Amino acid sequence: MNTKTLTQAACEVLATPEPIDKIRLTYAYGKAWKNGTIVDIGNTTPSSRPARPDKPVLCAPADMPKRSTGGGKRRINLIHAIAHIELNAIDLGWDAIARFGPSLPKAFSDDWVQIAMDEAVHFELLEQRLNELDARYGDLPAHDGLWEAAEKTSDDILARMALAPMLLEARGLDTTPGTVKKLRTNGDDATADIMERIGEEEIDHVAAGVRWFEYVCKVRSLKPVPTFKNLVATHFKGKIKPPFNTEARTRAKMSTGYYDSNA
Repeated sequence: MNTKTLTQAACEVLATPEPIDKIRLTYAYGKAWKNGTIVDIGNTTPSSRPARPDKPVLCAPADMPKRSTGGGKRRINLIHAIAHIELNAIDLGWDAIARFGPSLPKAFSDDWVQIAMDEAVHFELLEQRLNELDARYGDLPAHDGLWEAAEKTSDDILARMALAPMLLEARGLDTTPGTVKKLRTNGDDATADIMERIGEEEIDHVAAGVRWFEYVCKVRSLKPVPTFKNLVATHFKGKIKPPFNTEARTRAKMSTGYYDSNA
């Protein structure tokens, strides 16, 4: 039996800067939790920000350079941007476990361990695709918006679930089909296949967000839809705009009331 707790493991992953090591630890600790080698959740508190490699250079979203409009460069820009999101998503999974797992049922940690492992697979697929195109993760600057959202919601699980899986990841469900179609039209089936897989697997991640958001709302005697809308209005600059991938959102058990103002 491993004497390390799950929250200690989570904090170790978060404190690991290099993607290759972060992914190795994610698989190792995820497997250890699943097979019972790690048993206790523990209560080790994570730092406010995960460790990051020297590259990519992180910018505020408004300071990001404009993407190239050239075909090959534009494709690399897209893959690099999604890879960066997936790397952040690994840390978001472990951060949720360390920050909120100790006060919730074990099933919460089960969900987010699996999500962190899924995101590690997604990052590896995208990094491999970058390498096939003679590019590397870190070649381009990347925006820091996702972790800024994590910091804003570090004190409340409802805010974290609302902003991360239910808003930002759900937005990915909306945009992925169009991206896949465009890639296939341009003859890039290899990248399209990766994006299609990511889009399919993210449905379960959004579903986990909805499930735990509604669980905590029930515990706190709150109405989920108005609570979600209040949290988004407080923490998110902008509005939830169509088009929506209603089919994917429905599969994620997200009712239209959460996102459709006409519902």
